[in-house]
Amino acid sequence: MDLQLHKASDKVSVSDAVFGRDFNEGLVHQAVVSYLAGGRAGTKAQKNRAAVSGGGAKPWRQKGTGRARAGTIRSPIWRSGGKTFAAEPRDHSVKMNRKMYRAAMRAMLSEMVRQEALLIVDDVVVDAPKTKQMIAKLNELELNKVLIVTETGDENLYLSARNLIGVDVTDVAGLTPVDLVGSEKVLMTVGAVRAIEEWLA
Repeated sequence: MDLQLHKASDKVSVSDAVFGRDFNEGLVHQAVVSYLAGGRAGTKAQKNRAAVSGGGAKPWRQKGTGRARAGTIRSPIWRSGGKTFAAEPRDHSVKMNRKMYRAAMRAMLSEMVRQEALLIVDDVVVDAPKTKQMIAKLNELELNKVLIVTETGDENLYLSARNLIGVDVTDVAGLTPVDLVGSEKVLMTVGAVRAIEEWLA
């Protein structure tokens, strides 16, 4: 298929296999959940009665004191004792194979094309890491909140956009399902389109 270049009369040909697929809501949801779950630390931990210090000796003899039986001062019912059901570090990751992940990315990109939320330009360049230059570039393109995707990382572009609310910059290698789902508009360079076609073909 052919897509119109944003703010230009030229068109660019893109792959139907990547940008012309049907939308699969279940698969997209699974990809987003898998990505977010993989970012969870899962490092919450508490000490059970085996992990707290002390408690090696029986605090008093079994019978004859008039007090309740006790085998350790680190029992969960004692002050400074171990926690009964202590939390342990866990892995929150949700497995999703590569074929499904790529299919989800193709479905999201294709849906953005149908909703006219995917915009393509020849290139996005700023001469220096200046927020003013980025604002001027966005005004020129008549854009406000947007995700800018380039073929490779551009430090000037990233530094120019990091103080702007609703404007994010990433390269193709760093593009995620959450980026696409959370963006109203995606501005992509032609080089990025070609790199994505090579990745998702």
